[in-house]
Amino acid sequence: MEERNKIDAEDIKTNHHAHYHTQSKEVINRLARAIGHLQKVKAMVEEGEDCSEVLIQLAAVKSALNGTGKVILKDHIEHCIVHAIKEGDQKELEELNKAIDLFIK
Repeated sequence: MEERNKIDAEDIKTNHHAHYHTQSKEVINRLARAIGHLQKVKAMVEEGEDCSEVLIQLAAVKSALNGTGKVILKDHIEHCIVHAIKEGDQKELEELNKAIDLFIK
């Protein structure tokens, strides 16, 4: 199943229009914070911290990543999908559906 996800993710990357996103800086900042948080969780495991605390922090990282995904999705809909609809680009809508399926798993 992992191989199928890689193929689907590769298919999604083949876009036929320019991407314009207003939230790129916010997304980059959110990702940087999530990376820092995840590194702290890794350190907790290396230091033998309590498993319950590690799980709580992992849940926080997952929540941060999901929030980042929501920002990306909203931005994509507001710009790329609106453009695709105006251009009659059905493929872009299909790619969005694939991306949502992968994101929600």
